[in-house]
Amino acid sequence: MLAYILRRLVQVVPVFIGATLLIYFMVFAMPGDPIAALFGDKQPPEAVLEQLRARYMLDQPFIVQYLHYLGGILRLDFGTTFSGQSVMEVLGRTFPVTLRLAVMAIVISFVLSIVIGGASALLKGTVFDHAMLVVALIFIAVPIFVLAFLAQYFLGVQLEWFKPTVGANNDWGDLWLPAIVLGFSIYAASMRLTRSSMIDTLGQDWVRTAYSKGLSRGRVIPVHVLRNSLIPMVTDIATNFGILMVGATVTEGIFNVPGVGNTLFQAIIRHETPTVVSFVTVFVIVYVLVNLLVDLLYGLLDPRIRYVK
Repeated sequence: MLAYILRRLVQVVPVFIGATLLIYFMVFAMPGDPIAALFGDKQPPEAVLEQLRARYMLDQPFIVQYLHYLGGILRLDFGTTFSGQSVMEVLGRTFPVTLRLAVMAIVISFVLSIVIGGASALLKGTVFDHAMLVVALIFIAVPIFVLAFLAQYFLGVQLEWFKPTVGANNDWGDLWLPAIVLGFSIYAASMRLTRSSMIDTLGQDWVRTAYSKGLSRGRVIPVHVLRNSLIPMVTDIATNFGILMVGATVTEGIFNVPGVGNTLFQAIIRHETPTVVSFVTVFVIVYVLVNLLVDLLYGLLDPRIRYVK
């Protein structure tokens, strides 16, 4: 087990270098002068622009900028934004908000997928099953910004069940509405995956053997069927977690969530290379660690899985 964990951690190094190099190059290759764009129509003297370019090393070749960034990472220095703030400070302020939002959305999606997907599998072919499949298709078809506006208007404004916007000062309770929107946006695919996985498991010979040995339905379904059906779901959770961490930009914008998505979007517009690449670096590390945790959970769900060569 320890050797497997160490091998997976070593794999982070090439993934980290490849991801940061690619993102850094993409931001570097974007047309336009980010320093000149900061001042809009009222441009300062060229000497001031040159001084700012030198300050942020924008006058250096790509490889020099990238190596300087890697050196800063080793010193835990992620650079500064064009507004003079430390990237670490910005990350420390926005990352916990998006993390809370992603965790809440994953929990909502997971619970709904297990309950409704499992019920659909057990009631395969019934009216309930067909109705839940239609509802899932609707959630897949509706764009997330439409779902967000509908939830904001009806649940936030009309019914006043939740705060329609989040704002700077927020806690777990303030994030319920955007978390529900994100949870339902990924729920449909997860529910269909749970349903198909449980239907496949229910048809296995060892399930029929368990029933023939006299085990009750209340014992077979949660202990044997559900546990073995969770492996695809756990993999799906890891994928969705990564998507939510970097892909909640639209939802964060609609609900005014001061999270990573909003900040990253603004940094891309301003061509703030240190901010963009630093955020992506953290995402890569988090995503790899989440996938490592998921791989380790496989052994708990299925004892036949062994982490050996």
